[in-house]
Amino acid sequence: MHGLAIRWPAMTDVRNSPEAPAPKPWITTIHTYVPGKSAGDIVHANGQAPVKLSANENPLGTSAKALASRNHAATPSLYPDPGSNALREAIGELHGLDPARIVMGTGSGELLNLAVQGYAGLGDEVIYVRHGFSVYEIAARRCAATPVVAPDADYGSDVDAMLAQVTDQTRVVFIANPNNPTGSFLSKDEVARLHAGLPSSVLLVVDQAYGEYVAPEDDDGALALAEAHPNVLVTRTFSKIYGLAGERIGWGTGAQGIVDTLNRIRAPFNVSGTGQAMALAALADEEFVEYSRDHNRRERDRFVAAIDMMGNHGLRALPSQANYVLVLFEGAFTAQAAYEGLMEIGYITRWLPGQGLPHGLRITIGEAADMDAIAAALRMMVEAAG
Repeated sequence: MHGLAIRWPAMTDVRNSPEAPAPKPWITTIHTYVPGKSAGDIVHANGQAPVKLSANENPLGTSAKALASRNHAATPSLYPDPGSNALREAIGELHGLDPARIVMGTGSGELLNLAVQGYAGLGDEVIYVRHGFSVYEIAARRCAATPVVAPDADYGSDVDAMLAQVTDQTRVVFIANPNNPTGSFLSKDEVARLHAGLPSSVLLVVDQAYGEYVAPEDDDGALALAEAHPNVLVTRTFSKIYGLAGERIGWGTGAQGIVDTLNRIRAPFNVSGTGQAMALAALADEEFVEYSRDHNRRERDRFVAAIDMMGNHGLRALPSQANYVLVLFEGAFTAQAAYEGLMEIGYITRWLPGQGLPHGLRITIGEAADMDAIAAALRMMVEAAG
Protein backbone atom coordinates (compact mmCIF):
# COMPACT_ATOMS: atom_id res chain seq x y z
CA MET A 1 0.00 0.00 0.00
CA HIS A 2 3.11 2.21 0.29
CA GLY A 3 3.07 5.12 -2.11
CA LEU A 4 -0.56 4.68 -3.16
CA ALA A 5 -2.66 7.81 -3.24
CA ILE A 6 -6.06 7.34 -1.65
CA ARG A 7 -8.86 8.95 -3.62
CA TRP A 8 -11.76 9.92 -1.37
CA PRO A 9 -15.14 10.37 -3.02
CA ALA A 10 -16.08 13.94 -3.65
CA MET A 11 -18.12 15.47 -0.83
CA THR A 12 -21.60 16.47 -1.86
CA ASP A 13 -24.18 18.59 -0.09
CA VAL A 14 -27.01 16.14 0.56
CA ARG A 15 -29.26 18.63 2.29
CA ASN A 16 -31.04 19.47 -0.93
CA SER A 17 -30.34 16.25 -2.74
CA PRO A 18 -33.33 14.63 -4.44
CA GLU A 19 -31.99 11.32 -3.13
CA ALA A 20 -32.20 12.39 0.55
CA PRO A 21 -34.69 10.41 2.68
CA ALA A 22 -38.20 11.75 2.38
CA PRO A 23 -40.76 11.42 5.16
CA LYS A 24 -44.04 9.72 4.47
CA PRO A 25 -46.52 12.28 3.15
CA TRP A 26 -48.89 11.91 6.12
CA ILE A 27 -46.08 12.80 8.53
CA THR A 28 -45.69 16.22 6.95
CA THR A 29 -49.34 17.00 7.78
CA ILE A 30 -48.64 16.81 11.52
CA HIS A 31 -48.46 20.05 13.46
CA THR A 32 -45.77 19.57 16.10
CA TYR A 33 -47.10 19.48 19.66
CA VAL A 34 -46.38 22.84 21.28
CA PRO A 35 -46.16 22.78 25.08
CA GLY A 36 -46.93 25.81 27.21
CA LYS A 37 -44.12 28.18 28.12
CA SER A 38 -41.94 27.10 31.01
CA ALA A 39 -40.41 29.22 33.74
CA GLY A 40 -37.06 29.07 31.93
CA ASP A 41 -38.54 30.82 28.89
CA ILE A 42 -39.13 34.05 30.80
CA VAL A 43 -36.78 36.33 32.73
CA HIS A 44 -38.24 39.14 34.84
CA ALA A 45 -36.44 42.33 35.66
CA ASN A 46 -36.82 41.70 39.38
CA GLY A 47 -35.07 38.36 39.02
CA GLN A 48 -38.00 36.37 40.38
CA ALA A 49 -39.00 33.17 38.61
CA PRO A 50 -42.51 33.26 37.17
CA VAL A 51 -45.22 30.96 38.47
CA LYS A 52 -45.99 28.31 35.87
CA LEU A 53 -49.70 27.58 35.62
CA SER A 54 -49.72 26.43 32.00
CA ALA A 55 -49.10 22.66 32.15
CA ASN A 56 -51.53 21.42 34.83
CA GLU A 57 -48.77 20.17 37.10
CA ASN A 58 -49.55 19.66 40.78
CA PRO A 59 -48.84 23.03 42.48
CA LEU A 60 -48.21 21.17 45.75
CA GLY A 61 -45.27 19.36 44.19
CA THR A 62 -44.55 15.69 44.85
CA SER A 63 -45.32 13.43 47.76
CA ALA A 64 -42.48 13.44 50.31
CA LYS A 65 -42.62 9.65 50.32
CA ALA A 66 -42.14 9.57 46.56
CA LEU A 67 -39.19 11.95 46.78
CA ALA A 68 -37.59 9.83 49.49
CA SER A 69 -37.97 6.68 47.38
CA ARG A 70 -35.40 7.96 44.87
CA ASN A 71 -32.68 6.86 47.27
CA HIS A 72 -33.90 3.27 47.01
CA ALA A 73 -34.25 3.15 43.24
CA ALA A 74 -32.46 0.59 41.11
CA THR A 75 -28.83 1.10 40.17
CA PRO A 76 -28.70 3.52 37.20
CA SER A 77 -26.24 1.31 35.33
CA LEU A 78 -28.79 -1.51 35.18
CA TYR A 79 -31.88 -1.71 33.01
CA PRO A 80 -35.16 -1.36 34.92
CA ASP A 81 -37.75 -4.11 35.25
CA PRO A 82 -39.09 -4.22 31.67
CA GLY A 83 -42.58 -5.18 32.80
CA SER A 84 -42.81 -2.77 35.76
CA ASN A 85 -44.19 -5.77 37.62
CA ALA A 86 -44.24 -4.38 41.17
CA LEU A 87 -45.83 -1.16 39.95
CA ARG A 88 -48.51 -3.01 37.98
CA GLU A 89 -49.27 -5.13 41.04
CA ALA A 90 -49.71 -2.00 43.16
CA ILE A 91 -51.93 -0.30 40.56
CA GLY A 92 -54.02 -3.45 40.30
CA GLU A 93 -54.43 -3.66 44.07
CA LEU A 94 -55.44 0.00 44.39
CA HIS A 95 -58.03 -0.13 41.60
CA GLY A 96 -59.16 -3.74 41.85
CA LEU A 97 -57.66 -4.66 38.47
CA ASP A 98 -55.83 -7.69 37.16
CA PRO A 99 -52.15 -6.65 36.84
CA ALA A 100 -51.87 -8.83 33.73
CA ARG A 101 -54.34 -6.44 32.11
CA ILE A 102 -52.25 -3.34 32.86
CA VAL A 103 -49.68 -1.90 30.45
CA MET A 104 -47.15 0.79 31.34
CA GLY A 105 -46.19 3.72 29.16
CA THR A 106 -43.82 6.67 29.00
CA GLY A 107 -46.59 8.87 30.29
CA SER A 108 -50.09 8.13 29.08
CA GLY A 109 -49.13 9.91 25.86
CA GLU A 110 -47.17 6.90 24.67
CA LEU A 111 -50.21 4.67 25.21
CA LEU A 112 -52.54 7.05 23.35
CA ASN A 113 -50.22 6.90 20.35
CA LEU A 114 -49.86 3.12 20.60
CA ALA A 115 -53.64 2.67 20.69
CA VAL A 116 -53.92 4.18 17.22
CA GLN A 117 -50.77 2.50 15.97
CA GLY A 118 -52.11 -0.88 17.04
CA TYR A 119 -55.59 -0.54 15.59
CA ALA A 120 -55.64 2.03 12.78
CA GLY A 121 -53.74 2.87 9.63
CA LEU A 122 -54.08 4.19 6.11
CA GLY A 123 -57.76 4.52 5.16
CA ASP A 124 -58.99 4.19 8.75
CA GLU A 125 -60.63 6.92 10.82
CA VAL A 126 -60.02 8.18 14.36
CA ILE A 127 -62.74 10.23 16.04
CA TYR A 128 -62.36 12.82 18.79
CA VAL A 129 -64.27 15.90 19.87
CA ARG A 130 -63.47 19.44 18.79
CA HIS A 131 -61.37 21.13 21.47
CA GLY A 132 -60.09 17.73 22.59
CA PHE A 133 -56.50 16.91 23.53
CA SER A 134 -54.23 17.86 20.62
CA VAL A 135 -52.27 14.58 20.83
CA TYR A 136 -55.25 12.67 19.38
CA GLU A 137 -54.82 14.30 15.97
CA ILE A 138 -51.07 13.69 16.04
CA ALA A 139 -51.62 10.03 16.97
CA ALA A 140 -53.97 9.57 14.03
CA ARG A 141 -51.79 11.31 11.45
CA ARG A 142 -48.57 9.58 12.42
CA CYS A 143 -50.22 6.26 11.46
CA ALA A 144 -51.71 7.65 8.21
CA ALA A 145 -55.22 7.40 9.69
CA THR A 146 -57.76 10.15 9.04
CA PRO A 147 -58.66 12.40 11.98
CA VAL A 148 -62.41 13.00 12.27
CA VAL A 149 -63.50 15.88 14.50
CA ALA A 150 -66.95 15.69 16.07
CA PRO A 151 -68.79 18.91 16.99
CA ASP A 152 -68.72 19.87 20.65
CA ALA A 153 -71.55 20.77 23.02
CA ASP A 154 -70.60 24.08 24.67
CA TYR A 155 -66.93 23.04 24.56
CA GLY A 156 -67.61 19.54 25.90
CA SER A 157 -67.98 16.07 24.39
CA ASP A 158 -71.30 15.38 22.66
CA VAL A 159 -72.10 11.66 22.56
CA ASP A 160 -74.68 11.94 19.79
CA ALA A 161 -72.35 14.05 17.65
CA MET A 162 -69.53 11.55 18.07
CA LEU A 163 -71.74 8.56 17.23
CA ALA A 164 -72.97 10.39 14.14
CA GLN A 165 -69.39 10.45 12.82
CA VAL A 166 -68.93 6.66 13.01
CA THR A 167 -68.52 4.90 9.66
CA ASP A 168 -67.30 1.52 8.45
CA GLN A 169 -63.79 3.02 8.47
CA THR A 170 -63.86 4.06 12.15
CA ARG A 171 -61.28 2.20 14.21
CA VAL A 172 -60.63 4.34 17.30
CA VAL A 173 -62.70 6.85 19.30
CA PHE A 174 -61.01 9.09 21.88
CA ILE A 175 -62.56 10.89 24.80
CA ALA A 176 -60.70 12.69 27.57
CA ASN A 177 -62.68 12.64 30.78
CA PRO A 178 -62.24 15.27 32.15
CA ASN A 179 -61.54 16.87 28.80
CA ASN A 180 -58.33 18.76 28.18
CA PRO A 181 -58.31 21.75 27.68
CA THR A 182 -61.95 22.55 28.48
CA GLY A 183 -62.42 20.66 31.77
CA SER A 184 -65.80 19.22 30.74
CA PHE A 185 -66.90 15.83 32.02
CA LEU A 186 -69.10 13.01 30.73
CA SER A 187 -71.17 11.20 33.32
CA LYS A 188 -71.11 7.45 33.82
CA ASP A 189 -74.37 7.10 31.90
CA GLU A 190 -73.07 9.12 28.96
CA VAL A 191 -69.81 7.17 28.74
CA ALA A 192 -71.80 3.92 28.80
CA ARG A 193 -74.13 5.28 26.11
CA LEU A 194 -71.18 6.19 23.89
CA HIS A 195 -69.70 2.73 24.28
CA ALA A 196 -73.04 1.02 23.62
CA GLY A 197 -73.45 2.97 20.39
CA LEU A 198 -70.10 1.91 18.95
CA PRO A 199 -69.54 -1.23 16.88
CA SER A 200 -67.61 -3.88 18.81
CA SER A 201 -64.81 -3.53 16.25
CA VAL A 202 -64.13 0.08 17.33
CA LEU A 203 -61.69 0.75 20.17
CA LEU A 204 -62.95 3.29 22.70
CA VAL A 205 -60.07 5.02 24.47
CA VAL A 206 -61.01 6.87 27.66
CA ASP A 207 -58.16 9.21 28.60
CA GLN A 208 -58.38 9.77 32.37
CA ALA A 209 -55.22 11.83 32.81
CA TYR A 210 -57.09 13.94 35.37
CA GLY A 211 -59.24 11.12 36.73
CA GLU A 212 -57.88 11.35 40.28
CA TYR A 213 -59.17 14.93 40.53
CA VAL A 214 -62.74 13.75 39.97
CA ALA A 215 -64.73 13.17 43.17
CA PRO A 216 -65.08 9.39 43.78
CA GLU A 217 -68.87 9.67 43.71
CA ASP A 218 -68.66 11.05 40.16
CA ASP A 219 -66.73 8.06 38.76
CA ASP A 220 -67.41 7.73 35.03
CA GLY A 221 -67.43 3.92 35.07
CA ALA A 222 -64.73 3.58 32.39
CA LEU A 223 -62.54 1.20 34.40
CA ALA A 224 -65.52 -1.14 34.82
CA LEU A 225 -66.24 -0.92 31.08
CA ALA A 226 -62.62 -1.80 30.30
CA GLU A 227 -62.84 -4.81 32.58
CA ALA A 228 -66.11 -6.06 31.09
CA HIS A 229 -65.67 -5.40 27.36
CA PRO A 230 -63.01 -6.28 24.77
CA ASN A 231 -62.96 -2.87 23.05
CA VAL A 232 -62.25 -0.34 25.83
CA LEU A 233 -58.86 1.05 26.87
CA VAL A 234 -58.54 3.42 29.84
CA THR A 235 -55.34 5.40 30.28
CA ARG A 236 -54.03 7.27 33.32
CA THR A 237 -50.87 9.10 34.30
CA PHE A 238 -48.66 9.87 37.28
CA SER A 239 -47.94 13.31 35.82
CA LYS A 240 -50.84 15.19 37.37
CA ILE A 241 -52.12 14.61 40.90
CA TYR A 242 -49.14 12.40 41.80
CA GLY A 243 -46.70 15.18 40.90
CA LEU A 244 -44.39 13.01 38.79
CA ALA A 245 -44.62 14.80 35.43
CA GLY A 246 -40.84 14.81 35.07
CA GLU A 247 -40.61 11.03 35.41
CA ARG A 248 -43.00 10.26 32.48
CA ILE A 249 -45.05 7.35 33.83
CA GLY A 250 -48.45 6.30 32.51
CA TRP A 251 -50.57 3.19 32.56
CA GLY A 252 -53.54 1.73 30.78
CA THR A 253 -55.94 -1.13 31.26
CA GLY A 254 -58.20 -3.07 28.96
CA ALA A 255 -58.92 -6.54 27.67
CA GLN A 256 -55.99 -8.93 27.50
CA GLY A 257 -55.90 -8.66 23.71
CA ILE A 258 -55.53 -4.87 23.87
CA VAL A 259 -52.80 -5.04 26.50
CA ASP A 260 -50.94 -7.70 24.51
CA THR A 261 -51.10 -5.53 21.39
CA LEU A 262 -49.70 -2.47 23.16
CA ASN A 263 -46.97 -4.50 24.85
CA ARG A 264 -45.83 -5.72 21.43
CA ILE A 265 -45.20 -2.20 20.16
CA ARG A 266 -44.31 -0.16 23.24
CA ALA A 267 -40.68 0.77 23.85
CA PRO A 268 -38.73 -1.78 25.90
CA PHE A 269 -37.69 -0.64 29.39
CA ASN A 270 -40.02 2.33 28.88
CA VAL A 271 -40.38 3.23 32.58
CA SER A 272 -37.12 3.99 34.38
CA GLY A 273 -36.14 2.31 37.61
CA THR A 274 -36.33 5.61 39.46
CA GLY A 275 -39.74 6.27 37.96
CA GLN A 276 -41.03 2.88 39.04
CA ALA A 277 -39.77 3.38 42.60
CA MET A 278 -41.27 6.87 42.87
CA ALA A 279 -44.60 5.79 41.39
CA LEU A 280 -44.83 2.92 43.87
CA ALA A 281 -44.28 5.30 46.78
CA ALA A 282 -46.71 7.85 45.34
CA LEU A 283 -49.45 5.23 45.07
CA ALA A 284 -49.00 4.37 48.72
CA ASP A 285 -49.29 8.00 49.84
CA GLU A 286 -53.07 8.28 49.62
CA GLU A 287 -53.04 11.16 52.10
CA PHE A 288 -51.11 13.33 49.63
CA VAL A 289 -53.51 12.46 46.81
CA GLU A 290 -56.55 13.28 48.93
CA TYR A 291 -55.01 16.53 50.13
CA SER A 292 -54.19 17.51 46.53
CA ARG A 293 -57.75 16.72 45.42
CA ASP A 294 -59.31 18.71 48.27
CA HIS A 295 -56.99 21.67 47.71
CA ASN A 296 -57.80 21.69 44.01
CA ARG A 297 -61.55 21.56 44.54
CA ARG A 298 -61.48 24.36 47.12
CA GLU A 299 -59.28 26.73 45.12
CA ARG A 300 -61.00 25.92 41.84
CA ASP A 301 -64.39 26.79 43.32
CA ARG A 302 -63.08 30.07 44.73
CA PHE A 303 -61.43 31.01 41.45
CA VAL A 304 -64.51 30.19 39.37
CA ALA A 305 -66.63 32.31 41.72
CA ALA A 306 -64.20 35.20 41.22
CA ILE A 307 -64.40 34.85 37.43
CA ASP A 308 -68.19 34.70 37.60
CA MET A 309 -68.11 38.13 39.24
CA MET A 310 -66.58 39.43 36.00
CA GLY A 311 -69.31 38.07 33.77
CA ASN A 312 -70.47 41.58 32.94
CA HIS A 313 -67.06 42.11 31.35
CA GLY A 314 -67.43 39.07 29.11
CA LEU A 315 -65.44 36.55 31.17
CA ARG A 316 -66.82 33.04 31.60
CA ALA A 317 -65.28 30.06 33.41
CA LEU A 318 -66.33 26.71 31.97
CA PRO A 319 -67.34 24.05 34.51
CA SER A 320 -64.33 21.88 35.27
CA GLN A 321 -63.68 18.55 36.99
CA ALA A 322 -59.94 18.87 36.48
CA ASN A 323 -57.09 20.88 38.02
CA TYR A 324 -57.50 23.76 35.59
CA VAL A 325 -60.19 26.12 34.38
CA LEU A 326 -60.74 27.34 30.84
CA VAL A 327 -61.67 31.02 31.03
CA LEU A 328 -63.39 32.38 27.95
CA PHE A 329 -63.07 36.05 27.02
CA GLU A 330 -66.23 36.87 25.12
CA GLY A 331 -66.21 40.65 25.46
CA ALA A 332 -63.95 43.53 24.47
CA PHE A 333 -61.08 42.36 26.66
CA THR A 334 -59.25 39.53 24.88
CA ALA A 335 -57.61 36.32 26.01
CA GLN A 336 -54.38 37.44 24.38
CA ALA A 337 -54.38 40.67 26.39
CA ALA A 338 -55.03 38.67 29.57
CA TYR A 339 -52.26 36.21 28.73
CA GLU A 340 -49.74 38.98 28.15
CA GLY A 341 -50.88 40.96 31.17
CA LEU A 342 -50.56 37.97 33.50
CA MET A 343 -47.16 37.21 32.03
CA GLU A 344 -45.99 40.72 32.92
CA ILE A 345 -46.80 40.18 36.60
CA GLY A 346 -45.17 36.75 36.70
CA TYR A 347 -47.85 34.17 35.82
CA ILE A 348 -47.56 31.78 32.88
CA THR A 349 -50.94 30.53 31.66
CA ARG A 350 -51.94 28.74 28.46
CA TRP A 351 -53.39 30.75 25.58
CA LEU A 352 -54.87 28.40 22.99
CA PRO A 353 -55.19 29.93 19.51
CA GLY A 354 -53.58 26.83 18.02
CA GLN A 355 -56.43 24.68 19.36
CA GLY A 356 -59.22 26.81 17.94
CA LEU A 357 -59.62 28.74 21.19
CA PRO A 358 -58.10 32.19 20.59
CA HIS A 359 -60.62 33.52 23.10
CA GLY A 360 -59.65 31.00 25.78
CA LEU A 361 -57.07 30.94 28.55
CA ARG A 362 -56.46 27.65 30.37
CA ILE A 363 -55.29 28.35 33.90
CA THR A 364 -53.95 25.62 36.17
CA ILE A 365 -55.26 25.81 39.72
CA GLY A 366 -52.30 26.84 41.86
CA GLU A 367 -51.86 27.86 45.44
CA ALA A 368 -54.43 30.12 47.10
CA ALA A 369 -52.32 33.30 47.00
CA ASP A 370 -51.59 32.84 43.30
CA MET A 371 -55.23 32.30 42.38
CA ASP A 372 -56.21 35.41 44.34
CA ALA A 373 -53.50 37.42 42.59
CA ILE A 374 -54.61 36.24 39.14
CA ALA A 375 -58.27 37.00 39.84
CA ALA A 376 -57.40 40.47 41.13
CA ALA A 377 -55.16 41.17 38.13
CA LEU A 378 -57.84 40.08 35.66
CA ARG A 379 -60.39 42.31 37.38
CA MET A 380 -58.04 45.30 37.16
CA MET A 381 -57.32 44.63 33.49
CA VAL A 382 -60.94 44.17 32.40
CA GLU A 383 -62.08 47.24 34.30
CA ALA A 384 -59.25 49.30 32.79
CA ALA A 385 -60.24 48.05 29.33
CA GLY A 386 -63.77 49.29 29.91
